[in-house]
Amino acid sequence: MPLDPYFTSGVEFLRRLAPEELTDPALPSRLAEHFVAPRQWVVPDIEVRDTSVPSSDGHIPVRIYRPRTKIRSCVLWLHGGGFAHGDLDMPEAHMVSAEIAYRADAFVVSVDYRLAKNGIGYPAPVDDAEAVWSWLSGLPEAFRQPIALGGASAGAAIALSTALRLRNRDSVQPSELLLAYPFLHFPVPALDDVTALEIRKLPALMRFTPESIAGMVRNYVGRISDLPVEAMPGAADLTGLPPIKVLVSELDDLRPSAELIVMQSSEAGVPVETHLAAGMPHGHLNHGPSIDEVSRSLDFLVQNLGEGKPSGP
Repeated sequence: MPLDPYFTSGVEFLRRLAPEELTDPALPSRLAEHFVAPRQWVVPDIEVRDTSVPSSDGHIPVRIYRPRTKIRSCVLWLHGGGFAHGDLDMPEAHMVSAEIAYRADAFVVSVDYRLAKNGIGYPAPVDDAEAVWSWLSGLPEAFRQPIALGGASAGAAIALSTALRLRNRDSVQPSELLLAYPFLHFPVPALDDVTALEIRKLPALMRFTPESIAGMVRNYVGRISDLPVEAMPGAADLTGLPPIKVLVSELDDLRPSAELIVMQSSEAGVPVETHLAAGMPHGHLNHGPSIDEVSRSLDFLVQNLGEGKPSGP
């Protein structure tokens, strides 16, 4: 499908940008004026609070989302941002976590993991995710509840990396993995010809070039050769992982990574479900659920969350 009409104004704005405007500090707010959802999103009727989790490297900021109804599941959620960007306030963290909590009666913890900058890189984000997982799985809210582990884009890679660690340790295992438009492989496989033709119509700022993909990996790991399997976990042995949901953005240069993990999971005997978000670019969960495909994507992620294998003895 072609790009969803919601993005039309933003695409045209990006196409008209002069090179010198790319460094304009006001660019994010100018861009936001062109991505206007049919209805403004407001936080649903849940409790939200910030706290931090102690770890061997300090304290990890987290944001907790508690439904006002009976808790039926728990979710640890990791935002995206190419391993180097993002925070608890971005929609892919805040809006997604709030919607999961409300739609699934889930106790959600969103993690402000250390970003790959200022000398920090792999494995720090995975260490943070594992520390918060250990903390969450020990809370009273999590006792005898299914606990899912998920994230978007680079956050999905951190989630899968964390699940691989947990699989080999005597710890609470995730009931399910939620991977939204995941970035799991390097190099990323090629797009099919039909999708590639449609994606070429997008402006450069909505694309991932081979150079930019390599740059993200080099910044995160420190190199693009001899990569640790845990860092780009699409190369790992997936045997024994819990069921996986994979949300695929249709018009996404990283789409082949999502499609490949589906095939790999199936081959490894891991139950896997997938949803193709039609007409959506990478990162579409950063836009409001009043957009039909964003809402459908959220519904896919929360479907049957409370029916997973509970934690505890």
